[in-house]
Order: sequence, then C-alpha cells, then structure tokens
Amino acid sequence: MSSLDPVAVFRTEAAECLEAIEAGLLDLNHDLENKDLVDAVFRGLHTLKGSGAMFGFEALAAFTHHCETAFDRVRKGEVPATAELVAAVLAAQDHMRALVEQPDADHGDTGHKLLAQLQAAVGGKVEVKEAVASAAAEPAAAAPTKKKTTWRIRFSLPANSMANGTNPLGLLDELRDLGECAVRANTSGIPQLDDLVPTELYVSWDVILTSEQDRSAIDDVFIFVMDDMELDVQEISDPQAASAETKRDGTPAAVAVVTPASVVSAPAAAPEFRPVEAVPVKRETAPVQAAAQAKAQENVRVPAERLDELMDRVGELVIAQSRLSQLASSSSDIALRSVSEEIERLSGELRDTMMVLRMVPVGTLFSRFRRLVHDLARETGKVIELVTEGETTEVDKTVIERLADPLVHLVRNSIDHGLEPPAERLAAGKTEAGTVTLAARQSGGEVIISIKDDGRGINRDRVRAKAESSGLIAPGQPLSDQELLQLIFAPGFSTAATITNLSGRGVGMDVVKKTVEALRGAIEIVSLPGQGSEVSLRIPLTLAIIDGLLVRVGSGRYVIPLSAVEECLELSLEEDLRSRGRSFISLRDSLVPFLRLRDLFRTGTKPDVHQKVVVISTGTERVGLVVDQIIGDHQTVIKSMSKLHNDVATFSGATILGDGSVALILDVGHLVAAGQQQEAQLRVAG
Repeated sequence: MSSLDPVAVFRTEAAECLEAIEAGLLDLNHDLENKDLVDAVFRGLHTLKGSGAMFGFEALAAFTHHCETAFDRVRKGEVPATAELVAAVLAAQDHMRALVEQPDADHGDTGHKLLAQLQAAVGGKVEVKEAVASAAAEPAAAAPTKKKTTWRIRFSLPANSMANGTNPLGLLDELRDLGECAVRANTSGIPQLDDLVPTELYVSWDVILTSEQDRSAIDDVFIFVMDDMELDVQEISDPQAASAETKRDGTPAAVAVVTPASVVSAPAAAPEFRPVEAVPVKRETAPVQAAAQAKAQENVRVPAERLDELMDRVGELVIAQSRLSQLASSSSDIALRSVSEEIERLSGELRDTMMVLRMVPVGTLFSRFRRLVHDLARETGKVIELVTEGETTEVDKTVIERLADPLVHLVRNSIDHGLEPPAERLAAGKTEAGTVTLAARQSGGEVIISIKDDGRGINRDRVRAKAESSGLIAPGQPLSDQELLQLIFAPGFSTAATITNLSGRGVGMDVVKKTVEALRGAIEIVSLPGQGSEVSLRIPLTLAIIDGLLVRVGSGRYVIPLSAVEECLELSLEEDLRSRGRSFISLRDSLVPFLRLRDLFRTGTKPDVHQKVVVISTGTERVGLVVDQIIGDHQTVIKSMSKLHNDVATFSGATILGDGSVALILDVGHLVAAGQQQEAQLRVAG
C-alpha cells in the first residue's frame, strides 16, 4: 500500500489556492467595490496561512498573515481596496509561491520589501517588523468601539478529524480570541470503554461568545473543516437566559469564562477549560454527511505520470489488437473473428475513455495570461484588455503544457509590437484600451488557438528590409504575403529598434515555431496595417493515438491522419495521362493540386493501373495525394522519429502495424504547403 507524501499534497493544494487567490485579485482589479471578491481573496489567504502552519511552513504562514491582515482591514471597511493593494498582494503572491516550493532557501530581504509595499498600499505608517506587535493595539487606538453581540455556537467535528490533523482545542482558542466566551463540552456521545476508539472524537461543544466581531469572523474559524462538520450559530439577546436554559436541561452551573486578557495574565485559569456535562447537540448526520461524501467523490487527483503510463499500456493494447484483427481476417475460424471484433470494440472504447481522461480545457492555459497582461500593462503604461474565447475547448494535457511558453512569447509580442500607446491609439481614432484576444476552437482533429490584437499590424517594409539585411532573402526576391510574414519566425529575427525587457532579441518567435513544429502543428498569420494582427496555431488534439487511413505507395505503407481526409476517389488512367505536367484534378468544378507520392518518395516502381487520390485539407486549403492502394482505417499509436530523422519534414512520426512492420505517418501540413508551392510555381510558369 503506497502512502502519499503530506508535504507533496500540501504543495499541490497550495498551488491551487494561489491560483484561486490570483484569479480573485485580477477580478477585483476590475471591480474594486466588489465585497464578495474581497471576501474570497481573504478566505484564500486565510486557508493558505492555516494550511502552511499545519504542515510546518512557518515562514509562509508568517508572511501570508500580513496579506490576510491587509484584506481583513479592507473587508471591515477600514481601508479601501485599491489597484496598488492588488498589485502589492500579487507581487507578494509570487513570494508565497517561492516559500511553498523552496521553504528552506535564502530569499534575502524580498519579504521585507514586499511587506513595506503592502503597508504603503493600505496606508500603514509602522515599520514592517513592528506590524505584528502593533496589530492588537492599532484597532483599539484607531477604530471606534463596536457594539458587542452574543452568539450561541454549537458544533461537532467528524469522528476522524483528529486523525486527519484537526485540533479542536485550536478552534476553541480561535473563538476565545474573538472575545469573552463560555465553553461547555457535550460528552454524552462517549461510548463505553470497551467500544471506545482512542483516535476518534466523540465530544461536541456548546459555546456562548460575546464579541465585537460579526458572523463572518466565526465562520472563518471553521473555514478548514466547514464542509465536513456540523455547525449551528445563533445570535442571542439574553446570555443569562441562555445560561439558565442550559441549567434547566441538566447542565451544571460551572462554566469556563475565558477572555484573551485572562489567558495571558492568568495561566492558572487554564485548568477550568475542562469537559463538563452539557445539553446534547442535535445532529443532522444523514443529509450533511451524504452531501460531504458526494462532494468528496466529485474529483479524484491522479499523478500525471500514472496517466502517461496508462496511455502507454493502451497504446500497446491497440497494437496487439491490430495484430489480432489481422490474424482473424486471414482465418476461417468464426469464433476467432467474433472474439477479435469484441476485443476491437472494447479496445476502441478504452482508447476513447483514455483520451477523455487526458483532455483538459484550454481555459486552464488561458487563465495564466491574465496576470501576464496585468503586469505588462503596468510596465508599459498601455491600457490593455484581455478577451478569451472558447475556454471550454479541450486539448491533450501534454499539448497544453508545451503550448504555454509559445503563447507567452506571442502575447508579449502582441503587446509590445502590436498595441500602440494610448495617445497614439486616440490619434488614430481608436479606443484608448487595446484588446488582445485569445481564442480556441476545434476543427476536425485539430484545435486552432489564435492570438489577435487590434494594434498597428505588421510593417511589411520593415520585415523585408530586416530580412534582406540579415541575409535571409536576396534583395528584391519575390515573395508571397504569407511567405514574407513567416520570416518573423526565423532565428534571431526582430524588427525592434531597441532591446527591451519584453522583446528585441529575436528569440521568442523562433521558440514558437520550433515548439509548434515539434507538436506537428502549423502557424498562420493574418495582418492588416492599422487594424492589427492574428497568429493562429493549428495543433493536433492529441499526441498519443489517432485514427488514420492506411495507404500503400509502391511496397511501402503510410498513415494519413483521418481527421485531415476529406474524400477518396479513383484516378483513371486517362485522367492520369491528361494531368501530366500540370498536377491538377477537377473536383466538382474546382481545380485541386495533387502530389504523386510515388514521385515524392522515389519508389522506383511502376504505378498501379487503378490509382487513388486521397484529398486532404487543413482549413480551407486542399491537396490531393496520389497513392496506389487504400488499405483502410487504422488505429495509430504514434511513435516519435529518431534524432537522425529530425530534418525529414514529410513525416511526423511512425507506427507499428499488426504484422510488426513500421508505417510512417504523413505530415499533412507539410504536404499541403508543398502542394501550395507547386500550385504557385505553375501559376508563375503559366
């Protein structure tokens, strides 16, 4: 039985908590008067502080305490929420993340600088080192005395709460910090000694609290255990009557009255904090526990490497199933064929289920850029609005991970090169705020992710001048518009006049191109002068298993991704002879260029009499591939090519067939580009 590392579990949950805090802060930056967002950020900071202290991350808990205190003052109306406060806590959040990942590292005086920035944002005038010491005295000196309210709090915790690390006395201590309280313990649930389990909790509590705090402060005490516990909080107008009511129910008159001052000045009073008989607390066990269990079962966290390992096993199963199908097709045994068909169905369903498990919404990727755009807007002085579309589009998790860096470069490039400063935009008749749009949509077996801005667009003359001066093209060399725009992805290419923190070194776009090509994807650019630019990345949905069309060219077999196949038709001998020299086929009153794979692969064999044309497409562009035979559909487990074949752009990978032989997977994007180039050459020649 494997045991989870509690520190690793905490780091995972802390990362999710920090993401939630960041999202709340960015939302709050657009609506500084939203009290719900203030409360949400406060609860996130409170959770992070408490969890950090529980798992021994004392530096994290101490640092987060100051941010929590700042938002507590905002929540109470003592200071307003400002953009400076949001920026200060966002910067502090980066330090919190570092304290989670490297708690023992030397972080220098980063924490002190961030806390000084935080104190300035909330109008603090005390030194950072004195902030904790003066926290208790400051409200008494600055804030007027609030009306006290008396609350009756009845609560009980799950039986396994102590085994899970929850300390009930700590909760009582936090209630004590809120004001004067009387605590009674209900011990009626304790079983006989023979039935008692030492690690389980059987006691519940009845607390009378008189405090200046409101109901939300009481809820914050139980914030970590709120989902699993039973809690009843009622405001009472007569504490004496409540005490008398408890006596009539058989509770002794002795009550522990505890105040913060008495605990500090008179430690001897602590023994009075003991269990006494109390009125039984009504427990609504069935509905609450059932709801809690249902909530806990909604999601299961599984390490990514386990999914990868399972994906490998499914891939091997698909290969074995393909071999079984091939053997069954050549056999006359009806039972063998029946079993083969059943296994093929089950393996297909298992493959589809596995694909769904690996799919994650692209919104998880887009959400990372809200913080980036916020920081770049403050750094550049530009007014920027980030718009996201198609966040629910799902992509393989591996694709999501590898697209993060390219999208960072593209967004930074759009903001630095594309969007104009506010004054320039107003002079051009545009709105002061520039817009960067991240959009995703599915097209067949591909997902198209686009980055669009409404800035100045790409200056073709500057691109050509830079390319000619860098030796990428010859002076005056004729290029199509798409070929010219694709030059910005060349290594070291940049049209920036100066090198800044954002761009100018010519590295980012080269990284984008290499990463997208490694994902078997393609890049398209559309840019209109004065209206903006749009860069579209066409990426396959998955990198593991695809449906393919198995074809034969000469003696070799190849796989064409089925998602790119539009239709198949026969190329007669007359049409083959008629198309010699122009490589076009008439398809429903339109001319479609085609490539003879036999000539491309130089098989050296004579073509079959009945050749076939497989029409493939990427978006609006179509190209026909002439093959000798269409064998049929094939579940393709993608295997990476060796390093020796990195420069072979025609193929994107390989797969193992049922008989153990290898078939190469055609790179559809490269073949479509080759067809377009062939068409352009024929037009020039014509």
